[in-house]
Amino acid sequence: MHITDSDINAKIEEWLTPVFDLSIQEEIKKLQKENKTEELKESFYKNLEFGTGGMRGVMGVGTNRINKYTLGKSTQGLSNYLLEQFPNEAVKVVIAYDCRHNSDTLAQIVADVFSSNNIHVYLFSELRPTPELSFAVKQLECHCGIVLTASHNPPEYNGYKVYWQDGGQLVPPQDKEIIAEINALQYSEIKFDVNPDLIQKIDKEIDTLFIEQSVKNGSFIASEKAKKETKIVFTSLHGTSITAVPETLKKAGYEQVYIVKEQEAPNGNFPTVKSPNPEEPEALEMAIALANEIGADIVIGTDPDCDRLGIAVRNNQGELQLLNGNQTMVVMTWFLLDFYKNNLGLQGNEFIASTIVSTPMLKNIADAYHTEYKEVLTGFKWIAKLIKDFPDKKFIGGGEESFGFMVGDFVRDKDAVTSTLLACEIVAHTKEQGASFFSTLIDLYTTYGFYKENLISLVKKGIKGAEEIKQIMIDLRKNPPLTIAGEQVVLMEDYQTGISKNMIDNSESKLTIPTSNVLIFYTENGNKIAARPSGTEPKIKFYISVQKTLPSASLFEETEMQLDTKIAAIKTDLNLT
Repeated sequence: MHITDSDINAKIEEWLTPVFDLSIQEEIKKLQKENKTEELKESFYKNLEFGTGGMRGVMGVGTNRINKYTLGKSTQGLSNYLLEQFPNEAVKVVIAYDCRHNSDTLAQIVADVFSSNNIHVYLFSELRPTPELSFAVKQLECHCGIVLTASHNPPEYNGYKVYWQDGGQLVPPQDKEIIAEINALQYSEIKFDVNPDLIQKIDKEIDTLFIEQSVKNGSFIASEKAKKETKIVFTSLHGTSITAVPETLKKAGYEQVYIVKEQEAPNGNFPTVKSPNPEEPEALEMAIALANEIGADIVIGTDPDCDRLGIAVRNNQGELQLLNGNQTMVVMTWFLLDFYKNNLGLQGNEFIASTIVSTPMLKNIADAYHTEYKEVLTGFKWIAKLIKDFPDKKFIGGGEESFGFMVGDFVRDKDAVTSTLLACEIVAHTKEQGASFFSTLIDLYTTYGFYKENLISLVKKGIKGAEEIKQIMIDLRKNPPLTIAGEQVVLMEDYQTGISKNMIDNSESKLTIPTSNVLIFYTENGNKIAARPSGTEPKIKFYISVQKTLPSASLFEETEMQLDTKIAAIKTDLNLT
């Protein structure tokens, strides 16, 4: 639906009524007085929406901003829905928040709205990791959980993620039903009158249980001696992981944990990094410098809400090398499967999971271990949904290319606490066996095929950017590439229409995964290229996966150069350079 200037002006006028605080009205009037027309448009041209990772946006006034009223309206709608769904129960929710500006204040506002709707609230007394919130939902037997976070977005952002009774994020049908409830509300219907008797602060009791479970789920076969000899450099990148990761590693038996002091204190400005995103090599520069100084075996950095991790390990030349999310996930998943097979036994009801834009290599590994591989849309909420939908099956682990991984199901979201421990476990155990994390990865390439991935993110901000992203997807659907980098495109999967099309004979079949705005192209030699607008950032992402047989570990560098050349050719052909 096209939004006109008069539509935007009507929204602005509504926010200048007494329903809204004077401070909000004064901020709008200031923008008007300063002729900040474009800023006002950006602030009001749409309502913030729930994406793959919840609702994120720039903080400020307006319907397209994170503020007291947009979060209040979402919380009021959620309260109405909870009371409808559980009419004969005392409804309980738990709230956590991260290090971002205003997160504590916004968390309190959300708690106030819930309490004013006669809903009991458990509110963490200080910032906590997102996976601990997921754990707390189940531990406290809550009906719902909220975490105030914008993950790795820039400092001006904040956000709001909603979790259901199973500890997983909202999925159909709850998500659409709750959104309908929110959209039906007027801002004047938000109840802000706090009932302090219904808000209970929590902290250490949940921390202790969460860390105990993290150690239990992330420790496997590394000896105490190997753990003590493993040197780890860890950085929280100014985020929440500092409250859980060091203590978890300590309790698991790792004594040589070196923390990057300059990045230890939580800080919503993220002063030492351009972006607090472990996907970005620059984010781990300080950690790698410290690791080289002390001769560390592994570097680990987590994002601000501690649900994703980036790692660097020693390569064949003894140098620290950053791994991408697919590489980390491949080694972790293989390690878990191999551990189960050799120590616990695989019973036949186990499964692993990943997403449609992640490496195809995982399926090869699962097949070799006679374990079911399940593939879902991007976002860990879909992996959590699998656990709920298949209670007779055992989830071993799984991840996605964007540096997220989940070990077992005690947490129902990507979890950098337990995953950090698992990464250290692999480093300690392989080192004791005369190998390494990196050599293990190469061995897996020789056994299951050498897959290499590359991600290109095109940032397109604002109204104009949203239109550009929309047009890119329209053009790809209307005129799909017939060849990419000299290879014929043999299959196109359109997850928006739910159709898989054979590009050779034009035959079509139905996709079984829920609809989403994603296109995937497969070429004759097994290359895979996906296009997907981000659900939480002003970006369109292109995921490239290429593969080749690796006859022996000695040919690793040569084969990797060939794959890099192929990736470069694809990027050039699709104008992604």
